[in-house]
Amino acid sequence: MLAPVTHIIPLTTVRRERHLPSPGRVTAHLSQKVNPMDVVAEAEIGQNHLFIDVAQQLNISIAAAESLIHFNVGERIEENQVIAQRTGIIPQTIRAPMGGRVVTVGAGLVMLDVGEGTFELRAGYPGAVTRVFPERGVEISVTGALVQGVWGNGRIDSGLMLPLLSQPEDVLQVRQIDVSLRGSVVLAGYLNDTSVLQAGSELPLRGLILANISPALIPAALQVRYPVIVIDGFVHSPMNMAAFKLLTTNAKREAAINAQSYDRYSGTRPELIIPLPVSQEPPTPRDVDIFAPNQQVRICRAPCPGAIGTLVNLLPGLTAFPNGLRLEAAEVQLHNGDQVVIPLVNLELVG
Repeated sequence: MLAPVTHIIPLTTVRRERHLPSPGRVTAHLSQKVNPMDVVAEAEIGQNHLFIDVAQQLNISIAAAESLIHFNVGERIEENQVIAQRTGIIPQTIRAPMGGRVVTVGAGLVMLDVGEGTFELRAGYPGAVTRVFPERGVEISVTGALVQGVWGNGRIDSGLMLPLLSQPEDVLQVRQIDVSLRGSVVLAGYLNDTSVLQAGSELPLRGLILANISPALIPAALQVRYPVIVIDGFVHSPMNMAAFKLLTTNAKREAAINAQSYDRYSGTRPELIIPLPVSQEPPTPRDVDIFAPNQQVRICRAPCPGAIGTLVNLLPGLTAFPNGLRLEAAEVQLHNGDQVVIPLVNLELVG
């Protein structure tokens, strides 16, 4: 069975593609050094959509309406410009009620992007541009430590990583957020106090790395302007030891956070990178692998979500679980010595 991989790697080469939501202009060039907040491409995108139903307004068939529309996708239409005109005894004209960019033409309709603004694509990572995709974006490569999480609030930034935890199970308190942390990326344990997020905004922080967060704080975390990344999950439990050791041993180094959403289908995950100098470029990490004994795995769901252990044995056939399901499963030995049987669908590799 193919296994997804969560990356917690002390040294690797990270290559990430950054794409515009629609065709635009790439401003970065090949081999350019970039920081996470640098703009690498930009595009004009509408803030609203306007539908103009030519067929309905002229009371004609869709085919007839399409023969009267002479605009292509991407073209600009000015306010009051003629979109379609029907000749005859009583001529009929349809004009654009406001200016915009043609997004779609078809089925007798014209759709415009209106109220346009400029979308700026940030690099998201510190590194070098290794590929350029004309009108679409770039690929950025960087070497360093890589830690991926399970949730992010969609923000990007970087700064000096300062730890506010001495043990994996520590709880972040608002009294710990003081002026000495201004402009830094804070590494902490469990968060269940919304006033911490507010205090981080007032400093402001450049980022917040958490072991776990209370689900009740998710709406507030989405509102803050600095990136928030959660490494393990949404229950009060210690940070997994692999991430704890890697992050604490790299304290007081620059850390770049891309707190993008976790999407299992596209492969994007919230992650942070600690850039490190190398004499030779290390290999890139694998995104999928096959389960096998002696691998380090993380349990994604109950009974111990976020826990990391060693896959001891793949069980033959299908294993019956208390909920009545029969699934492929494995025996996993946790770091505390306990051995549990977990469905393979609830495991992911760590490495």
